[in-house]
Amino acid sequence: MLGEYRISGRRAGEISASIERAVGDGALRPGELLPPMRVLAERLGVNPNTVAAAYRTLRERGVIETAGRRGSRVRSKPATTARELIRVEVPPGVRDLSQGNPDPALLPALAGAFAAGAREGDREPVLYGHAPVEPELARLARAGLDADGVPEGPVAVTSGALDAMERVLMAHLRPGDAVAVEDPGWGSLLDLVPALGLRTVPVGVDDEGPSPDGVRKALAGGARALVVTDRAQNPTGAALSAARARALRTVLAGHPETLLVEDDHGHHIVDLPLHAVAGTTRSWAFVRSAAKAYGPDLRLAVLTGDAVTLDRVRGRQRLGPGWVSRIVQRAVVRLWSGGAVDPQAVAARYGRRRNALIGALARRGIAAHGRSGMNVWVPVPDETGAVARLLHAGWAVAPGARFRMSAPPGIRVTVSTLTEDEIEPLAETIAAALGPAGGPVRTYA
Repeated sequence: MLGEYRISGRRAGEISASIERAVGDGALRPGELLPPMRVLAERLGVNPNTVAAAYRTLRERGVIETAGRRGSRVRSKPATTARELIRVEVPPGVRDLSQGNPDPALLPALAGAFAAGAREGDREPVLYGHAPVEPELARLARAGLDADGVPEGPVAVTSGALDAMERVLMAHLRPGDAVAVEDPGWGSLLDLVPALGLRTVPVGVDDEGPSPDGVRKALAGGARALVVTDRAQNPTGAALSAARARALRTVLAGHPETLLVEDDHGHHIVDLPLHAVAGTTRSWAFVRSAAKAYGPDLRLAVLTGDAVTLDRVRGRQRLGPGWVSRIVQRAVVRLWSGGAVDPQAVAARYGRRRNALIGALARRGIAAHGRSGMNVWVPVPDETGAVARLLHAGWAVAPGARFRMSAPPGIRVTVSTLTEDEIEPLAETIAAALGPAGGPVRTYA
C-alpha cells in the first residue's frame, strides 16, 4: 500500500492535493489502495474527519473511488488520464483517417449566415436579461423534434453535445453515482463521467445499439443514468432499430427513476429514421448537435427534455456562460432554414464510402461494422500492433482503446474523406496488418 510515497498535509485541502499530485506524477498508480482514514489521520496527527473530507474531495474530482470495507483506491482510469491522449502521432505523408472529423467539402459556407446574424445583432443587440434562445431556432428545433417523435419539452441551447450532457448529468447525479454508457462508446463521454466524480458502467453495443440485457443488468446493479446514441454511434456506427428501441423502452419502464440521456449524433448526416427512447422515464434529455453536418466550430447543440431537467440546466447555465451567442444561433437558423446542407445527399456520400470499405474488408474475410455515420469499426486481435503496422504502411487510424472499457480490441477508421481509389488499397493494408485471413473475427459487444 502506497510503496515509498508519503501523503502529507494538515488540512483537508492539503491532504487531497498531496494525493492528487502523486496520482498525476505517477507516484500513486491506478488501483493502488490508500490508507484507511483513521490510520492516515493518526499518521498525520489530524482528526479523522479531516481525512474523510479530503477523501470526499478526491472522490468528487474522480481521482479515487471507495468500495465500502474494501477501502479507497486510486481510480483505474482517473480523470487526470484523458483518453484524448491515446492517439497516434501522424507524420507527414501519412493518410490520416483517425480524427473523426466530417468531410470539409460537405460542410456549408458560413460567411453569409454569420453576416446575416451579425446584421440582425447590429439592429437589435442582445443584452443581459434577454432571452437565451433565439425564438426561430427554438421553433425550428421543436418542429424537427416533433417530426421525429421526440416527446414535447422546452428547448435550451448549449455549447455542443458534451456540454449538454455534462449539464444534464450534474443536474441530477451526485459524486459516486453510476452511469451506464455504451462500450465501445464516445471517448469524450467516457472521460467526462469520471471527471464529474461519477462511475461508468459499460454496456455492450451491437449494430442496433446498446444491449437490452446489458442495460437491464446495469440498472439492476444501481446505475442511476443511461446514455444512448440514437444514430451514427461513435465509434461503431450503430443506430437504434425500431425493435431495439422498443426493447430498451421495456427495460426502462421497469426503472422509471433512471435519468435517460439520448444523443442524436447523426442528425442531418444519416438517412436512417430516428427511433427515440425519450419519455419512457421521468427524467430525460435529448441532444442534437450541429457539429457533424454544419461544422464542429459552431459549438452549438439544442437540448430538450422534461421540464424539471431543463429548468435545472438553464438555471445553472445562467450562473456560468449565461447563453450561447445569439449571433451563432441566428447563423444556425439561416443554415437550417436555407437548406445549406442536403441531409440525404450527405448521408448518401458517407454511406457509399462506409459501405465500400466494409465490403472490401468482407471480401478479405474481415468483419467490420458501420451501419451509419462516418466511421467504421474493425475488431482486431492485436490493437497496438494493427495501429503500428498501418501507420508504417502510410495509414493512420484511431486505436480502439480511446473508445472502449471492457469491449474487445478494435480500430476506428474515419471514412468521411476516403476516396474511391483509396478503398481497395486501404482494405488490403488492413488485411495485411491483421495477418492471414484478417485474424480471428470477434464481435464488439
